[in-house]
Amino acid sequence: MLTFTRKPAGGGGFFESRIFRRWYVGMMVLWVVLFATLSSLPFLIEHWYYPAIMVLGAFVAGLTPEGGGAVAFPALSVFLDIDRGMARDFSLMIQSVGMTSASIWILSRNASRIGAYAPVLWFVPVSFVGFVFGMNLMQGIPVYIIQALFLSLIMTFAVAYVASKHRGHRVELPGTGVVDKLMLAAILFAGGICASLFGTGADIVLYTLLVTRFRLDEKIATHQSIMVMAAISILGYAYRAFWDQGITEYQVRTWLCAYPVVLLMAPLGAFVLSRLKIDWMLRGIVVLNIFQMVYFNLKSPTLEKFAFSLGFSAVLLALFWFTLAHMARTRPVEAPAAP
Repeated sequence: MLTFTRKPAGGGGFFESRIFRRWYVGMMVLWVVLFATLSSLPFLIEHWYYPAIMVLGAFVAGLTPEGGGAVAFPALSVFLDIDRGMARDFSLMIQSVGMTSASIWILSRNASRIGAYAPVLWFVPVSFVGFVFGMNLMQGIPVYIIQALFLSLIMTFAVAYVASKHRGHRVELPGTGVVDKLMLAAILFAGGICASLFGTGADIVLYTLLVTRFRLDEKIATHQSIMVMAAISILGYAYRAFWDQGITEYQVRTWLCAYPVVLLMAPLGAFVLSRLKIDWMLRGIVVLNIFQMVYFNLKSPTLEKFAFSLGFSAVLLALFWFTLAHMARTRPVEAPAAP
């Protein structure tokens, strides 16, 4: 099971970075201006469930390779019956704040190895191409199939993630040949398609490849996946707002309801990842994801929903299990993980 130990006394705290402190204050000031201009306190009170959902969603986004959309998308689309496209857009919009905030915290802290994150510069454009492809060619898939695929993805990944004890030791992505680059490009493209359907998912598929094929340290891989999903969220939000012109005033106002929550909770999740034992948190995420899948199938049950849920789960569990969990039991620990 995962074990993260507390750093020695005297290590930097949550607000150790001057860059992050300035970012946080600046973004809070921006939120106050936008909220006063575009929203209102009565609207916030009426839509209290958006920030409530993101207390957990943003924390998960900073703590694991699952984005905040792993909580937001099913909560809105499955539990609250909000339109699937609006749930996807909200996931993108809110991650553009939360996962960006987590990324800045990661990059600006004293312990960061900036060079370890250089591959993100080419990961992002490849993934965004996949996002655009998905937005233009894959939005006609029935909603229940998209929901079944997403819930299967996050549930099976969480199960395999918790079962895996060792996920790599390298602190930088090694030199890659043509085959590895093509594999990375394919996974990034597929991740972009996931983001076009759910508003998240690119981080999960990228993380899996980084820690299995390339034996990247789990924290570095988590951080890289957070940064990629942050960038795709910003680009996806911009694409929906300016190219599709599909973001409504209502969506902006719901985004502003949850904005300050994710601004704090996502980097707080990254902070907890760097400092504490988190076994019980990860088990809680597994339970949450299983509950979401059960609820989806029991709510207005149909044979089609059950069949797609079962089929996707079987395939994805086999994939994640034999890459993450199975690898952990068959390969020895080769070197200590990065701090």
